[in-house]
Amino acid sequence: MKTRNKTLGYLVPIFALCVFMLVIYGAYVPHKPAEIQRVVCIKFKPGTTPQEVEKHMRDFATMKKAVKDVVAYSAGHVQKSENSGEEFDVIHYLTFRTKEAAQEYTANADRLAFVKTNEGQWDKVLEMNSNIEK
Repeated sequence: MKTRNKTLGYLVPIFALCVFMLVIYGAYVPHKPAEIQRVVCIKFKPGTTPQEVEKHMRDFATMKKAVKDVVAYSAGHVQKSENSGEEFDVIHYLTFRTKEAAQEYTANADRLAFVKTNEGQWDKVLEMNSNIEK
């Protein structure tokens, strides 16, 4: 019994050290930088309820998981101010690793289905890509 306890006593710290080293390695491995950011601005038609807008936000957020090479996603409601016109209601930001991935996004079947389902509620849409400069 003592030999087994001694062996287990050595293996537990070694295992913990290996896990720690893998975590550190993952944190410092250089990743390929993102190249393209896509901004999607949407103005909803008058009469669109807040519940429909929130459903749109949730559906867009889940749709991005089906798109390959999306590095980051964020979205929010446009901040209204006195000086700015109420041109758009929500903005979605998608970051892609490559230009090709951004182009594939526009033809993605899930995206096209999302557009077809929701475009009846949209008054105006602005989509544009930009390079990410370091």
